[in-house]
Amino acid sequence: MSFVEQFDQLPINAHCGTAQEASETEVAAALARRDPGLGDLAALLSPAAAGQLERLAKRSNQLTQQRFGRVIRLFAPLYLSNECINNCTYCGFSRDNPILRVTLSIDEVVREARALADQGFRNILLVAGEHPKFVSGSYMTDCVAALRETVPSISLEVGPMETGEYQPLVQAGAEGLIVYQETYHREVYANMHTSGPKRNFNWRLETPERAHEAGFRRLGIGALYGLSDWRRETICLAAHAQYLLRHCWKSQLTVSLPRLRPCAGEFEPLTNFDDRALVQAICALRLFLPDLGIVLSTREPAALRDRLIPLGITSMSAGSHTEPGGYTGAGNENLHYTERGNIRELAGNASEWTPPADRSTNATGQFDIADERPPETVAETISRLGYEPVWKDWDAAILAN
Repeated sequence: MSFVEQFDQLPINAHCGTAQEASETEVAAALARRDPGLGDLAALLSPAAAGQLERLAKRSNQLTQQRFGRVIRLFAPLYLSNECINNCTYCGFSRDNPILRVTLSIDEVVREARALADQGFRNILLVAGEHPKFVSGSYMTDCVAALRETVPSISLEVGPMETGEYQPLVQAGAEGLIVYQETYHREVYANMHTSGPKRNFNWRLETPERAHEAGFRRLGIGALYGLSDWRRETICLAAHAQYLLRHCWKSQLTVSLPRLRPCAGEFEPLTNFDDRALVQAICALRLFLPDLGIVLSTREPAALRDRLIPLGITSMSAGSHTEPGGYTGAGNENLHYTERGNIRELAGNASEWTPPADRSTNATGQFDIADERPPETVAETISRLGYEPVWKDWDAAILAN
């Protein structure tokens, strides 16, 4: 049974009812449970549990240190391309958005990666929109192979593929695959994804299983908060994570809880997910799945990120750029402007070209980041809080033995 089949059988409405109506007694029982179930998680997400947030946070802190120690793994995203054939109403890269687009050449990707390596990064996430013409499997394989000597740990966040298409990427040196379901609410998902292959909810939901079969040793999943009710999303995300921990046990698993940020298209969140709810969701996930890695991105502001570190976080991005060429300016000479998926105007000489939307000569980013601190400042803050920033957590030579 794949997770899609299990997902369709989940009593989601019943769990959502618990998440809204759990009593203080039920919350106390969930907190005391040594092996909590999905119903207990729902209770920990309830308004009643919000009244015990300090106790929840303390337990989450204890479990995280027990299972992971006092370390935070640092990574950076490296955007390869903002070309995309999907229309996703919440995404800056959405096909119909009139933005400046570019796909980096292999040499430009190497240039970006070396800039990140110079900052200390040894864990890099390669990100790209879904576009078979610009971001083919062979292009991704060439990128990974070109970076293998510079970057020990390479993960991917790209359009879903078949197992057989993932295998050359693993063989080239990619160790991780990230795929966010965006929303686990089928109706909302259909409304948000109006055209393109991403419309296939089930295909996307089964992606981590195909990636595990292909040999990726790290898997990452998540929901994009602000599209549907946050309690419902967290329950579904937790169920998905629990399934993968049981069935894809050869891979380490992380989850992320990114919140919507301003981007091209000016999409506004459909639901509220405030800071207090974010804390509650992180802590509840930690109590439900103590061995689960939890990722925190630069979507969140610096002060909040610092406060969240002790509450269950195991991995953080730092110094992020969400546009191709963001670290070195690579690719700017090849910028082009698209509208409704069509190239309207070629950049030519970017230094002399004024794009229709503004006077920028940089590729458009996927979204605005909130924590703009340089990586060294983030690392210093982690150390000041009593944690160890980890830039590199393994060697290929160690794995070979």
